[in-house]
Amino acid sequence: MQLGLFTPVFNRLDLPGLLQELKRYPAIRMLELGTGGWPGASHVAIDDLLADASRPREMKGMLADAGLGISAFSCHGNPVHPDEAIAERDDTLFRKTVQLAEALEVPVVVTFSGCPGGSAKDITPNWITAAWPPEYQPALDWQWQERLVPYWRGAASFASDHGVRVALEAHPGFCVYNTETLLKLRAATSPALGINLDPSHLWWQGMDIPTVIASLGEAIFHVHAKDVTLNPVNVARDGVLDTRSYAEMARRAWLFRTVGWGHGELEWKGIVSALRLTGYDYVLSIEHEDALASIHEGLSSDVAMLSRVMLQEPPVEPWWL
Repeated sequence: MQLGLFTPVFNRLDLPGLLQELKRYPAIRMLELGTGGWPGASHVAIDDLLADASRPREMKGMLADAGLGISAFSCHGNPVHPDEAIAERDDTLFRKTVQLAEALEVPVVVTFSGCPGGSAKDITPNWITAAWPPEYQPALDWQWQERLVPYWRGAASFASDHGVRVALEAHPGFCVYNTETLLKLRAATSPALGINLDPSHLWWQGMDIPTVIASLGEAIFHVHAKDVTLNPVNVARDGVLDTRSYAEMARRAWLFRTVGWGHGELEWKGIVSALRLTGYDYVLSIEHEDALASIHEGLSSDVAMLSRVMLQEPPVEPWWL
């Protein structure tokens, strides 16, 4: 298992500046780079890289000289958005990202499942979270049958044809937000579609991460290392569904935190152990979104904690048998 970094935390820097900054964190060996969409594209000029076959090789060489590799490209967007222009834009970016991943021999592209409207007449996404009132169920069926499954059947096939797997980040607000919805979409589309497992998005919904990992198994293609803490007073009053701004930190039910500042070392060891039991031996990609810590303090804490819990050597044969 290797330690990586999701790089939007350094979007103020260009790629050379990012590589210089990462000298402060020698334990980080892999990068998850944004190609556009919500992660931005500060470190990847995707059109330039695709236009000239020599450019991807140059980029790969620059990273190799710094002792770094690429674990995934990320292009989080909504390719099933009810606004056709937005859907087309995000689908185009996804397909370009797959092509770039193939050119650079990057095995995984990370994105969201997206969320369509509740009918062909909707003009905004409609995230349905309840089976009642009764009009919700037909709307949910329409989303899956008419938009989500057809889109991802084709998109996953496109990625597979290019030797790339798609890791959907389960996230509230989109149709794939938990274990069941990920496995449902995978079963209806392709084994080339799996999950980018981010524990922080699942913890605040009430899930147990080792249980999730055991259920997902070989569908785990990539993993984020990000923590979350719940405010027990605010949760007791209002529950965990929270539309307050992330800037209203004291009033929110939950906050994203640096690894170890929401869940302890034992819980993270349980996650790493569960991942090993499924056969996952790839990257823990740090996603730093902790507004209570500076970038340097937060990343330093992330690296220190994860370096203690990661299993980096191959497992031993059980000699005691």
